This record gives sequence, structure tokens and C-alpha cells, in this order.
Amino acid sequence: MLTKAAKPLVKLVDRYLPDPYIFVLLLTLVVLISAVVAEQKTPLEVINYWGDGFWALLSFSMQMLLVLVAGFMLASSPPIKKLLDGIAGLAKSAPQAIILVTLVSLAASWINWGFGLVVGALFAKALARKVRVDYRLLVASAYSGFVVWHGGLAGSIPLTIATAGHFSESQIGIIPTSETIFASFNLLLVLILFVVMPLVNRFMLPEEKDSIYVDPKALEDGGADDKAAQLTANTIRPADKLENSRLLGWSVGGAGLVYLGYYFAAQGGSLNLNLVNFLFLFLAIVLHQTPRSLLLSLNEAIKGGAGIVIQFPFYAGIMAVMVQSGLAQSISEGFVAIASAESLPFWSFISAGIVNIFVPSGGGQWAVQAPIMLPAAQALGADVARVAMAVAWGDAWTNLIQPFWALPVLAIAGLKARDIMGFCLMQLLITGVIISIALSWF
Repeated sequence: MLTKAAKPLVKLVDRYLPDPYIFVLLLTLVVLISAVVAEQKTPLEVINYWGDGFWALLSFSMQMLLVLVAGFMLASSPPIKKLLDGIAGLAKSAPQAIILVTLVSLAASWINWGFGLVVGALFAKALARKVRVDYRLLVASAYSGFVVWHGGLAGSIPLTIATAGHFSESQIGIIPTSETIFASFNLLLVLILFVVMPLVNRFMLPEEKDSIYVDPKALEDGGADDKAAQLTANTIRPADKLENSRLLGWSVGGAGLVYLGYYFAAQGGSLNLNLVNFLFLFLAIVLHQTPRSLLLSLNEAIKGGAGIVIQFPFYAGIMAVMVQSGLAQSISEGFVAIASAESLPFWSFISAGIVNIFVPSGGGQWAVQAPIMLPAAQALGADVARVAMAVAWGDAWTNLIQPFWALPVLAIAGLKARDIMGFCLMQLLITGVIISIALSWF
């Protein structure tokens, strides 16, 4: 049934969804015009918001580029390739591959969103080297696990309101994670998605005549290790010996891993995007053994980062216009105006999903919506923790169709957004119903 239902969506998206760069250009024009028309701002004011905010995500852009590059380098090291291939060998058929990659992605994303994005994409490639399966759906299934991230251990909104000194503390106090991440309604929702998502993806598996397969040889990571071995055999200059020094790679890589061990064991540190990148990078340095092997892998990895480099500044500009012009606030206020105490979590979820298309940042979105949603929750007598989680789930929900977050996955997998977004649209519709019910009734 889902195969037939997904088929027209896949065809529709394949025909009409432009490249993510075109999408962000169109989105920019829509937001600029909407700010002038809906918020009564002058064109010059709106352009100024856009220009001032254009470079606001430079730090985050570098983090995302490192997610892609460090993850690729780690996966291309011989031990990790062997490990991924070994786990991928558990799948003996296309349905098993789809279910397995979905479960792995869900688990990794629940731990940390950056970890989930990279692990899911890399594991999908490993599975495609082992099993004959529709590659588009395989990668879409790997990306689908991302939907649980904001209800997981690294959810930025629940962690923000659980931290002393957050910007809404005077209004709502500190809300512990026992009332958000580890609340019964949230854990039950996560559990349901762990059961439903693998089945949804499995039953979207296209028929043989409609499937698109990939040559396993095309998924090899550039043969960096073979090239390194060939170059190592011809070391003449002292510089060559340094580039092929295992001692140098192991010393620096080992120092990074010692720091991580101390950070987690002695300081009780938590996993965040910088720590994920640090872990991936220094594991890659150790496992590649020589600097030359790592650099050859880097040359392959960096080719996929173009989309991140060019598109993220445009999203930063869009976010600035949405916030500074009042557009994001107006969208949230429109939904709050028709809400009751019982329905506010649902409308918070829907409004957050819409705002997320234009403001694809969990922390940034909470800064926009919290001043509207929190007073509404208090005035209506709604559960503040549940409303906050509704915004968190809305942010995670529409990431399924937001190319902003799919870029690292697509770069690693070697696909275009239109290749997976038809399947993601079906995932969006089904998860939207499940999350709405959970937030309203559980």
C-alpha cells in the first residue's frame, strides 16, 4: 500500500523539486517579499535585515562542514570500513537493509543529531555495497532517523530550559529533563517512532521495475588507502617520511583521544556537535595511521561540501529576516490565537514545523517562539514542558523535507535532494499524525 502511495510523491518531487541551491534562492525571495507585504516593512529595511544576518551562521557552517569531512575520513579508514561492512552483512535482503539502516539512524540520532546524520549516511553506503536495494530509499531511510533528534539526549530546547541562566528562567524557572526528554509522553513517542519508522520505510520499497540501484564499486571512497600505500613505498625525502610517519599520526591522534577520555570521565562532559567532530577527527587520525592517508581521504571528502559552503549563508539571511521583521512571531501568534489549553501543544507543533522551514535551527527557533508560546501556555493553563517539547518536535518534524539538514547526508551518499524527498514527504505525513496524537492525547 505504501509503495503505491509513495510512487506519485516520488515522481512529483523528482519532476518539480529544484536543486537545494535553487530552493534556497526561491525561499529567500519568498521571505523578502512576505516581510514587506505582511509586516509592512520597507524593502530597504528587509534587505538590511538580510544582509546583516547573512554571515551569522559562519561558525555553524564550519561545524557542519566538519561533520561531513571528519565523518567521511573516519568511515574511509580501514578498520571502520571493515566494521561497517561487517554490520551491513547482517542484512541479507532489501527489506532487511531498509529496516536495519532506519534503526541504526534512529538510535544514533537520539544520542546526538550530528552523530546520527553521519552514521546513517555512512551505514547506508556500506549496506548498498552488500545488498541490492533501491539506493534512494536506503538513503531516505537513513535520513528519516533524524526525526527523533529533538526528543533525544541532545535536544537543544529541553536542554536549554533545563540549564540555569537560560533566557526564560525568570518566567518558567528551570524545567528538568525528567519533564521533557525523559517524560513518559516523550519516551512513548520515541518508542512508537522506533517501531513505526522502519515499517514505513520497508513498505515504501519500490517494485523491481521502479527501483534504482547503484554499482557497489561506485560507492568506494576513492581508494585513498591504496594511493597512500603506493606513495609510502616511494618515500625518499625527509618530508615524505614525515607524511608517512605512523608515530606522528598516532601521537597527535592519541593526545586527542586522551583529552576526550578526560573530558567525559573526569569532567562529566556531555556530547555536543563540537565533541562529535573532535571524536570523529581524532579517531580518523589514529585509524588512518599516517598523515598522508588522512589527507588523501580529506581530498575526497571535501568535494561534497560545496552545498554547505554556498547555501548556509543564505539560510542565515532568511533567519534574520524572519526574526527581525516579525514574520516568525506572526506565524506563531496566529496559531496561538486559536488554541486552548488542550490544543496548544498541537498548534505549537504545527507552527514550529512551519517556522522551521525558514529558521532551520532548534536553538534559534526557540529564541523566536518561546516569547510567544510560554506566555500563552501560562495564560491558558497549559503544560509548559509539553508545549516546549511540541516546539522541539515541530522543529525536528519538518527537517524531513528541509534540504538544509539533508546536505551532509546527500554529500556523503552522492545523491541529489530530489532523489530522496519523495520518500521523505511520505515519512513527513505519517510522522506528523503520530506526533500530533502523542502530544495531544498521551
